[in-house]
Amino acid sequence: DLFAADLTKRQDISSVFSPDTLTAAETEVSTLNRIIRSWFTFVSRFKVQSMLGAAFFALLAAAIILIGGRRLFGDFYKADPNEPEPSYLSRLSVAFWSTLLPAASFAVFLGVTYLLFEYFNVLRTDIRELMYSAFSMAAIVFFIHRLAKAVLSPSLPNWRLAHVEAKPARLLVNLLTATAVVTGLDGFMTVVAETLGSPLSLTIAKSFAASVLVGLFVVMISLVRPSGKSVIKSPFDRPTRTILFLLGLLPLAAALFGYIGLARFMTQQIVITGALAITMYLGFKSAQSLQAEGAFATSRIGGFLARTFELGEVATDRVGVLVSLLINLLVLAIGIPLILLQWRFQWEDIRSFVVKAFNGFTVGSVTISLVGVFTGIAAFIVVLLLTRWFQRWLDASILSRGKIDSGVRHSIRTAFGYAGMAIAGLIGISAAGINLSSLALVAGALSLGIGFGLQNIVSNFVSGLILLAERPFKVGDWIVAGNAEGIVKKISVRATEIETFQKQTVILPNSELINAAVGNWTHRNRLGRVDMPVSVAYNSDPVAVQEILLEIARANPYVLKTPEPFVLFKGFGIASLDFDLRVHLADITQSPLVQNDVRFTLMRRFKEEGIETPYPKTDAGVAQAHAQDAPPSPPATRKKSKPKPVKS
Repeated sequence: DLFAADLTKRQDISSVFSPDTLTAAETEVSTLNRIIRSWFTFVSRFKVQSMLGAAFFALLAAAIILIGGRRLFGDFYKADPNEPEPSYLSRLSVAFWSTLLPAASFAVFLGVTYLLFEYFNVLRTDIRELMYSAFSMAAIVFFIHRLAKAVLSPSLPNWRLAHVEAKPARLLVNLLTATAVVTGLDGFMTVVAETLGSPLSLTIAKSFAASVLVGLFVVMISLVRPSGKSVIKSPFDRPTRTILFLLGLLPLAAALFGYIGLARFMTQQIVITGALAITMYLGFKSAQSLQAEGAFATSRIGGFLARTFELGEVATDRVGVLVSLLINLLVLAIGIPLILLQWRFQWEDIRSFVVKAFNGFTVGSVTISLVGVFTGIAAFIVVLLLTRWFQRWLDASILSRGKIDSGVRHSIRTAFGYAGMAIAGLIGISAAGINLSSLALVAGALSLGIGFGLQNIVSNFVSGLILLAERPFKVGDWIVAGNAEGIVKKISVRATEIETFQKQTVILPNSELINAAVGNWTHRNRLGRVDMPVSVAYNSDPVAVQEILLEIARANPYVLKTPEPFVLFKGFGIASLDFDLRVHLADITQSPLVQNDVRFTLMRRFKEEGIETPYPKTDAGVAQAHAQDAPPSPPATRKKSKPKPVKS
């Protein structure tokens, strides 16, 4: 109510130009000068060492912030003057960090100085509020000046965010700094008036002058042309300048009509809230630049993390995405409270809202607690990480020493992984404060969904559990399932991944593998038999062919001696004698190599022994004799055909 009354209250601005106001201003300046001189005398006599110690530690804290920030974000902090055409995101990132780090360092210096002055009793009662206001004014002016230089960059045109030339850029920096100085002085003089008990007419006069000056500066900013000769064509230049012109007129009009409180409030929002909003925008864009592929790895902190934890390119990019998310959260956590404070919210309002949000707020009949949500997520992640660690430890320390094949080890690891994920989910839900009994409704709805549309998913899920339990095949087996044949690469609860010999990945739903016939070449062991059909011409000696086949088979190092190779005379073909060479291999996966070697050797031996392989022949003499013995064909009669109509 007081704030609304202050904004809507109309003052008599005629008192601004009265002689009493000038007299009150002279008295205020004299009193302020006396207080400051008295404080300096007190410090020089009794608190010199305390003051120097406070200044030293404040400088040390500021140096740590500035130097550490430069080392961490050096690539994003300093603009490279040799870069001819930096990207827009790079310019945004440099503008943000070159504003944030020096401003944060300066703010830390002022804050630590003030706190140490308080701790060492350097500040007297009459100077405490004045120093706090002066430090706040200095921080605001420094921050806005750094932001203006970062955005307009008068000395580095390639890194300039605004479409302006060098001379207008320098003019805009000076005007923006002037608005910050006037706004800061207005706040400082208001505190001086409250501390010294100055008359109301003097306070009105100072606020009137500050509002008019800031309004005029904003109007002047809107009238600055981007180029000395003509306006650079941009779809955003004219609307932006028009908005600034109107924003400058508003506090001018409010001050002239006597609404000093409203005019002062508008000037503060134009200067301070505008600077905070621009900085937040730069922060979001800077975080976005870290998400670019390979961007985080080029920074010092990214390179340090990659070297320390031996992260690959993909892992480093993921860390960059996480850092980008943290920067966005940090910008929101700092920027929103500062803007709310400018809009006359109190720290107690913000603190109570944050506490209520974290402790729980009710939406309908549901109570949501951010602390509970974060706790649940943290508990889920911790249990899941422990599960992954236990899986690796079990595989490396127990299963590998038991000489268990890879398929069994994969099944055991998968089972523990799903069990750990289920436990992590239950612990996370409980830690979040969600009553597990309330999940009955969800289970009922889930069962209804299963009955209508999720039955295939559930069927594949159950089939996957059966495959992991019964193990008709395992990872690494050579299987044949329908038209797919290859090596099993992965068995999950929904589907099985098979890699064919052409390196094609085939994803088969588990229900198909349970309900259909599946051939497994390596189910019990890798022992298997290979049948190679061989055909020779009719004039070949079958016994010689048998001896050659057995000799070649026995000479192959992959063929087992027991059971012995066997040659089966299958029968008489249309133009060939058909045989089968049957050999047993210790590793059936070597069958393509064995068949290839046997066929090459067989062709060479057949050629040496003069054994022919059958191929289609056409005997020209026999064909001619048949043609002569055939009776003459009757003369062909040709019928006249009627012309067919042409369709168009």
